[in-house]
Amino acid sequence: MVAATMFWILLSCASTLYFVLMCMKRGVFGARLRGKSPERKSLRGPLSLPLIGSMYKLGSPEGPFAVFTDLSHKYGQIFEMQLGVSKCVIVSSYALIKEVLITKGGHFGGRPDFLRFHHLFGGDRNNSLALCDWSDLQRKRRSIARSFCSPRGGSSQQEEISRVAVDEIAQMFEYLEDPRNAEILAGERPVKPIVLAAVANMFTKYMCSTRFDYYQDEEFKHVTRAFDDIFWDINQGYAVDFLPWLKVFYSGHLTRLSDWANDIRGFILRRIIEPRRASLDLDTEIPRDFTDALLFHLQSTQSELSWQHILFELEDFLGGHSAVGNLVMMVLANAVIHPEIQTRIQEECDAVIRGKLERGVEVGSLMVSPRDKPQLPYTESVIWETLRVSSSPIVPHVATCDTDISGYPVAKDTMVFLNNYSLNLGEEYWGADARQFKPERFLKREEGETVDRVSRPDFFMPFSTGKRTCIGQKLVQGFAFVTVTMLLAKYNVSAPPTVDVTKSIQSSCLALPPDCFNLIFTKRKLPVSS
Repeated sequence: MVAATMFWILLSCASTLYFVLMCMKRGVFGARLRGKSPERKSLRGPLSLPLIGSMYKLGSPEGPFAVFTDLSHKYGQIFEMQLGVSKCVIVSSYALIKEVLITKGGHFGGRPDFLRFHHLFGGDRNNSLALCDWSDLQRKRRSIARSFCSPRGGSSQQEEISRVAVDEIAQMFEYLEDPRNAEILAGERPVKPIVLAAVANMFTKYMCSTRFDYYQDEEFKHVTRAFDDIFWDINQGYAVDFLPWLKVFYSGHLTRLSDWANDIRGFILRRIIEPRRASLDLDTEIPRDFTDALLFHLQSTQSELSWQHILFELEDFLGGHSAVGNLVMMVLANAVIHPEIQTRIQEECDAVIRGKLERGVEVGSLMVSPRDKPQLPYTESVIWETLRVSSSPIVPHVATCDTDISGYPVAKDTMVFLNNYSLNLGEEYWGADARQFKPERFLKREEGETVDRVSRPDFFMPFSTGKRTCIGQKLVQGFAFVTVTMLLAKYNVSAPPTVDVTKSIQSSCLALPPDCFNLIFTKRKLPVSS
């Protein structure tokens, strides 16, 4: 017995000595003595349960991104979570988000493989520019769109955006003031479908040289509603995104997504692409619009584009009108919630109108225009503040290779959430009043200057940044500015006594429910020259 005990003692000592020698050989002790760990950084995160991971943490009325922000106070500005079948990393600081989007943008070019995304784009989310994984084909598709969707200031496309927007607002005013639509102005019928239709026509007129009738075209009304349903849905989170085995319980929902998308696709093909293809002049080298540019590339013998590519690309960009329409409605909601903000916008508009009248300019019903933007800094700042407080989340990215973020290892296929909520509402970025609606935070006046100008900090990135930045952001900004400014210049906006607009506003979401609040529009008196 004693001999056996001594044997195990000697064996243990020999093992310990071998371990020490190996550690010395590898420099482990030396590294620790120098204050350096030989191990790579490891991420912390909440407890993961079988099957659901840490999804139990996300049940908050403020939404998952508010939860991410709270968890970052415990686990740091970068931490990990297992959400169902998906390994996720959440980054919540400007420096880390910039590393993901810019410094290492090539490592994080993927998108989540959610079932909903596939149902929206013909069974393959890579048909979508926004929801696809990055590839040479997607780079080519973006390059075709860039001159039309991200035009340079002073370019013909920029001028066309302004002209189209102003013309369409004139059509919208004519529609609203028709006696048949008095109930809309009185707040007895919803205005959102009209705002969406007007903005949709801005997109189709600019991109396709086509507009549709508010009154008679029932298919157009149906399609704008379908786009809005999809915009609302895509801004929500569902358990099936992370627990795909729940698909059987979401079959009806997924079918509705496919039906909406198919209706939209059929409309674009029959009402826009096919008529344009029949009249396409291949002898000219100058496209009339974005639709022509896509068709020219399709006809080229060197093109990689197929019919599917151009159909889905046009659908992607036309769908941008839903974001603009919802943004406009959100600005109007804030103008109702904060009447002093509405008053200040109108004072700014009135000053522009008086200046025109004094110069002998006939303003008519279109009292302000995009050319007046430099004189309307407060109005522009209200739009930026609306985007800030809504904190609409950036679409998650996915690691396309084994990489790291600030030295923390991130495995291929890991989903990365960029916590825009923390960036947009964090006191470390915006001060103690970060949660207040305060448009003047975007106004700046340098010493010696007599007027305010709009200034946006680098850490404010409502359209993301890097190679996957929103390519249509200039369309969003241009069309939203014109619609908001002209509506508030012409009307006082209020809510019916029984309507609480705040109930429709969801934290961390720019989208409003398709059926949200009604508003009352009371015509204002035209300012007179001083």
